[in-house]
Amino acid sequence: MRRILCLITLLYLVAIFILPAHQAQAVRIKDLASIKGVRDNQLIGYGLVVGLDGTGDGNKAAFTTQALVNMLKNMDVPVNEADIKVKNVAGVLVTATLPPFVKAGQSIDVVLSSLGDASSLQGGTLIATPLKGLDDQVYAIAQGPISIGGFQTRGTPPDGVQDNHLTVARIPDGATVEREVPLPLTEKKEISLSLNSSDFTTVSRLTTAVNTHLNGPFATAIDGATVSIKIPKSFQNQTISFIAAIETLEVQPDATAKVVVDERTGTIVMGENVRISNLALSHGNLSIQVAAKPQIPSEMVGQVLTDEMVRKMTSAINTPNGGTQQNNLITLTPGVTLGEMVRALNSVGAAPRDLIAIFQAIKAAGAMQAELQII
Repeated sequence: MRRILCLITLLYLVAIFILPAHQAQAVRIKDLASIKGVRDNQLIGYGLVVGLDGTGDGNKAAFTTQALVNMLKNMDVPVNEADIKVKNVAGVLVTATLPPFVKAGQSIDVVLSSLGDASSLQGGTLIATPLKGLDDQVYAIAQGPISIGGFQTRGTPPDGVQDNHLTVARIPDGATVEREVPLPLTEKKEISLSLNSSDFTTVSRLTTAVNTHLNGPFATAIDGATVSIKIPKSFQNQTISFIAAIETLEVQPDATAKVVVDERTGTIVMGENVRISNLALSHGNLSIQVAAKPQIPSEMVGQVLTDEMVRKMTSAINTPNGGTQQNNLITLTPGVTLGEMVRALNSVGAAPRDLIAIFQAIKAAGAMQAELQII
């Protein structure tokens, strides 16, 4: 009876600690894919920032002067372009993102970037600027006082230190939407899901999850990044509810084995599926051997690699002149993960730069079953 109770307790602990850990790898479909057609739209426009404290564009920025003259003429203020010499005006490029389903009268944020030689946009005000889409239609009007964020200067100019960028600014809720982007969903007979990262295995799992949830072959994988889903009759004219039900389904994503290396910072990021084949590599005073019959004590075979085992594997290698030099020898079995190799190398003092050089050599030799990406 006692053994049975122990077995039940063990199974209970497995259910608590192991199963949730496995299920935690599943991700909602809404975090893996997006609905085709539901997207942001980029808006752009040219505007003038006025009210600057002598930090605007100089006379060399002809487009600023011309825009100022045109604005004054439209306001029935006749001026001579040759007489305008101001430094409190700056020409800026105004950009904004129009989210899907935004309605006329709602507000969106805008970003202003100086086009001329203005030294600062601090304290300026953007005058009414139409923002257009790629179809040359006006979708929003931007206007208002701008904000460059908090800035601070330590010391006295010109030796002071400036803590932020003064020629780029924002206007929170600075543009009013004037035109909506039509995106009808109520009459749709099917929807398409587009994966954020294409992967055939993930697409297959997503298709299976949707068909299992709907109890029928409603989902079809079109390619490695697209799944077409027919809307069941029970959800006709209820497309929003249908999409909400699909987005909450969980799928375990898959990805190709990849190692990403940033040589500038020495950062290395790797996936869990990276494997190393048979190889022998020497780098400085480090020697790495991945062989089917590693030359290690028999009591270490089949055991989890530890720092103590690595130290035992360190040996003296003879030099050509008969002397000896200390060489850190690491022996691993084929199929070892790259993470285990990194742990072994770190235990003998390998630096990030050493790891980067080793990874590049292993990939060049064809012994790394993964994509090596250097950024």
